[in-house]
Amino acid sequence: MTMSKPIEVWMSPPGPNPWKVIIVLEELAVSYEIKPVRFEDIKKAPFINVNPNGRAPAIIDPNTNLTLWESGAIIQYLVEQYDTSKKLTFETLPEKHLLNQWLMFQVSGQGPYYGQCGWFNVLHPEKLPSAFERYNNEVKRVLSVLEKSLDGKQWLVGDKCTFADLSFVTWNDRMDMVLGVPDSQPLKEFPNVEAWHNRMISRESFRKAMRTREKLMDDQGLMPNGMPKGINNMEEYEAKMKREEGN
Repeated sequence: MTMSKPIEVWMSPPGPNPWKVIIVLEELAVSYEIKPVRFEDIKKAPFINVNPNGRAPAIIDPNTNLTLWESGAIIQYLVEQYDTSKKLTFETLPEKHLLNQWLMFQVSGQGPYYGQCGWFNVLHPEKLPSAFERYNNEVKRVLSVLEKSLDGKQWLVGDKCTFADLSFVTWNDRMDMVLGVPDSQPLKEFPNVEAWHNRMISRESFRKAMRTREKLMDDQGLMPNGMPKGINNMEEYEAKMKREEGN
């Protein structure tokens, strides 16, 4: 499809989910404009007018007059609407459905469990060993599924990198934050996943997305874990927001 206007991507820069969408846009060479929103404003207008669920990302495509939220739905839309050369997808029936299977596993399995794991390991002010154990084990379960599925393969489906593969990369790239361990350690236990992940982070689409993220985070005064500079946990962050609201 011929585009005349860039797609608006509304996002809060810290989270991994918006960057899945950016990477797909970069891969497809689709023009876009980022509309950054601070985390503390994600439940307020104007973002709440775009996505009533108050979660990032959301897009507005002026070329089709479509407003869409939920990262998995956005990825499916972008591929269907703009991947005319089938760079990130397949036309054959089995492969099309296998791609959607893996995307659903990412949005229902990887994203939520990694997010909860990161919350209890890093951000939650109270240390809860039972929560650590549950979500650390769930992260390892997700990685074990991927490890077995990638045995003898470079990609999840077929012989090329697709939107299904790319949907996993931003959360796996935050494993140090999710598990609270050094950068070099998280994927060592899963060599197939580690090699697969390294293939994706070497792509220019990922590198460009991360450069943009770094700039937007710095513009908002944020550290890599999403906390404002000088803030150590969510309790301190909430106190800071209350102080600012009172001013």
